Amino acid sequence: MSMVQYEPWSVLRDVRGELDRFFGDQAANGDSSRVVTGQWVPAVDIREDKDRFEITADIPGVDPKEIEVTMENGVLAIRGERHSEERDEGKNYSRVERVRGTFYRRFSLPDTADAEKISAQGKNGVLEIVIPKKETVQPRRIQVK
Repeated sequence: MSMVQYEPWSVLRDVRGELDRFFGDQAANGDSSRVVTGQWVPAVDIREDKDRFEITADIPGVDPKEIEVTMENGVLAIRGERHSEERDEGKNYSRVERVRGTFYRRFSLPDTADAEKISAQGKNGVLEIVIPKKETVQPRRIQVK
């Protein structure tokens, strides 16, 4: 008996991807972070505070030491891989839903992001990336005489 991987949402993802490509949806809303370049896409939350941006990504089953976070030309990239565990053919799996393989996400950062002070920390399957904002010089008011 061969094992078949069950992915209940894969058909809807495929249809959505085809519709997005056909209608150019990713270009329209500017979200190039979901361009498929890996086997799965981790879900993220992006929050902006007055002094920083924070990206929180769900990456369960991935060792934080094996996650690569890079910043180049205003684009933050997250890359890694969830490794497959050996499956004993003698075991009777009735369902296999956990996606394995590589992932890759990119985020364009605004000019106010301070690329030199970005920090990342992984804990309990969650990756948190903190991107401080640059100190901006406040405009100086000039007295008109």
